[in-house]
Amino acid sequence: MHLLVVSLLALFASLSLLIVGNSFLITLLGLRFSLLGIEPSTIGMVMVCYSAGFVLGSLYADRVVRRVGHIRAFAVFSALAAMAALIYPMTYNVWYWGLLRGIGGLSIAALFVTIESWFSAVATNANRSKIFSLYQVAAYSAAASGQLLIGNGNPINYALFSMAALFIVAAIIPLSLSRMQSPEVSESADRMSLFRLARLAPVGVTAAFGSGIFLGSFYSLVPLFASLTGLETAQISYYMFGAILSAMLLAWPIGWVCDRFRRSSVLMLISVLAGAACAANALIVHEAFLPRLIALCLCMGLASTVYSIAVAITNDMMDSSQIIAASSGLLLSYGLGSVVGPLLSSALMELFGPPALFQLLALVLALLSGFTLYRQYRVPPMPVEAQEQFVPSIPDAHVIPDIDPRNEEFVDTPLEDLFPEPAEAEVQLESGDESELMPGHAHENAVPEAGNESELVAAETATEAVTEQTSPTEQEQPSPQTEPEPASEEETNDRKGS
Repeated sequence: MHLLVVSLLALFASLSLLIVGNSFLITLLGLRFSLLGIEPSTIGMVMVCYSAGFVLGSLYADRVVRRVGHIRAFAVFSALAAMAALIYPMTYNVWYWGLLRGIGGLSIAALFVTIESWFSAVATNANRSKIFSLYQVAAYSAAASGQLLIGNGNPINYALFSMAALFIVAAIIPLSLSRMQSPEVSESADRMSLFRLARLAPVGVTAAFGSGIFLGSFYSLVPLFASLTGLETAQISYYMFGAILSAMLLAWPIGWVCDRFRRSSVLMLISVLAGAACAANALIVHEAFLPRLIALCLCMGLASTVYSIAVAITNDMMDSSQIIAASSGLLLSYGLGSVVGPLLSSALMELFGPPALFQLLALVLALLSGFTLYRQYRVPPMPVEAQEQFVPSIPDAHVIPDIDPRNEEFVDTPLEDLFPEPAEAEVQLESGDESELMPGHAHENAVPEAGNESELVAAETATEAVTEQTSPTEQEQPSPQTEPEPASEEETNDRKGS
């Protein structure tokens, strides 16, 4: 149990360091591009490469982990992500920036796949609900904390990029010091096609796509929006910190509501309220900082729950054995939205100005609300009594749906596989008793106590004597044959006479 607790602490430490560095870097890049005077459409194309790389990493990174092992894979992808972070200040070529964003997205996705497979291994049916909740608290807290680092320097200089790289590389240390063995990486579960999933749960797939548009645009372009509308660097750090923190704080109250009312109705209401908050952000760009901060917190806090509600609505339509496959389909829908969102939002910002970002997001949420209302009239929503328990979800998670409390197919990993007992010889070597590892007779295994020199000399003498006895150079040689002595003269005469 002690090893399990220590390993969980190492996992959460590595997860937090990784997310702090990554979230800090995303906001930092948006600010840097804005200060360099790059067009919003170009920024959108560069930033969307991260989403594309993240989708590819989520789909194929498990093959690399299975081939080289968890520790090596984690070290390799951490190094790649850190190298990409360090190269940004070295060049002003936007195509290189796009390539670096793609590498960063792929590497971060691979790191999530690796670390979440460890979480899946250490989770049991008794503790997976707690681990699932703590995972999300740690992820949101780390993402919010990373925003507070923005005000520690100039986004144009090297220092902040070096700081982001240090956090990403530091994530290697806790896991490398853990004694936990690498769990087996199973083959990817059968993925449900997006078209089939859309037929079974059209509201869930549409909501996941809309959530991808919103969150992809938010993380990529809100720092740019804040900079273009007159906020200082220090204000932008608090602006983003408050928004991400509100997403964590509102997740559980909205989940409580989802368990007591029809989820499609809750989704429709949340979409309307979040859309109104987005419209407010577009209208008060010239107001004081505090009203803008409150409007952004309401917008992000409400809209960030759309993906969780989409997962809950979809899982209500599925058997427990289909939850993992459905989660993969929803992640694909979300990923497509996170690619479309920054491209479309940045183009509109360049054409109509910064407020066009939140105007588009308000329109997307309004369309989602209208589609949900339409489906309610076409198909009666599921009764509250038949709904599964609501569980908040993070769209950037890949393997973590394995330990979702709703997944009844979950199988515990024996602790012996994660913390195997060391070999007997290794235990003896670690304890310093090397004599028991030496072959020989029983009396040779006795080790005199420290400080008794006479016994130590006697033991060494006995060992040398045994060695000399068994030495092949001192073995007995066969005795040569002796020639018979010649007969005496009297014996010869007697023989002749006879």
